[in-house]
Amino acid sequence: MKFVPDYHNIIAVTGNKKPSRLPLYEHIISPEAMEEILGVEFADLEHGNDADRMQFFTQFCRFFREMTYDTISYEIGIIGALPAQGKAIIGKVPGPIQTRADFHACDWDGFFEKYVQIANDRFEMLGRCLPPGMKAIGGIGNGVFEISEDLVGLEYLAYMQRDDPELFADVYRKIGNLMYKIWDWFLKTHAKHYCVCRFGDDLGYKNGTLISPDTIRKHIIPQYKRIIGLIHNAGLPFLWHSCGNIFEIMDDAINCGIDAKHSNETVIAQYDKWIDLYGSRIGLFGGIDVDVLCQPDVAKIFSHVFEMGTRYRAKANGYALGSGNSIPRYVPVEGYLAMIRAAKKIREVEFS
Repeated sequence: MKFVPDYHNIIAVTGNKKPSRLPLYEHIISPEAMEEILGVEFADLEHGNDADRMQFFTQFCRFFREMTYDTISYEIGIIGALPAQGKAIIGKVPGPIQTRADFHACDWDGFFEKYVQIANDRFEMLGRCLPPGMKAIGGIGNGVFEISEDLVGLEYLAYMQRDDPELFADVYRKIGNLMYKIWDWFLKTHAKHYCVCRFGDDLGYKNGTLISPDTIRKHIIPQYKRIIGLIHNAGLPFLWHSCGNIFEIMDDAINCGIDAKHSNETVIAQYDKWIDLYGSRIGLFGGIDVDVLCQPDVAKIFSHVFEMGTRYRAKANGYALGSGNSIPRYVPVEGYLAMIRAAKKIREVEFS
């Protein structure tokens, strides 16, 4: 079948409605994997001059179009505009805020200005390169908790919560203010290029949430509600990406306004559980464990994705097929392409 992209299929999923055909979705795909599949080198051009960026986004969008996606997944993370620039969130250094004096010394307005400087031209260039029928999904990367990890550090957040609970609360409120200001700017300047907004905020690991559910409810969920409300007021749906075993706080996330959820691991729960628990309330994205895509037998990957994708498509209201997390460089392109072929086969069978 000739593929014609239509971003309304993804909007249908976020509205928890069954789209006319099965859509594909990925949170992130390694540009280096895109290079290998397309046979064109372009990954290093995103941060170059205008001509470089135009070439980057032309090939970036071409990839999603040729892989038969309806949307382009693209976000720019807030962490890139913060002092630690991602080093604290992975534990290499403590974050810049450890004391009340550190908190007051932070140039919060400067964080906003730096983000705009980093992001504005790239969002505009993306908009110029969108193929007909396609819009972007994403926007402002990093959620409330991830930003706190880079401003303080996971280990040091625990110390702060015990030693200075007022500072702990103030940090989360200030993060919410920063996110609100950045999202407000984005929605006023670049929302026309997007059909769905999202951020990723990994709150869990295999056995539970990284911090207590009560702390999430008290300090993180209220900031989610502010940002999601802003997005909804702009007329756009919100997709939430969060890794880990977060079942204990899923109702809180749904009640604060998320329209759809992405990220799953079979070691935590079979994807059917997500559909059984939440498929009547929100759209669901993903379903295919990344470990499956890393297996050497491509025929088995194809068969697995075809079988599971067919089942999830029939069982869920709003469902978009893709990996349960992302396509980092270590995922063999053969496994990824087997998933794409299986999705195409599901569509062919439905229309035969």
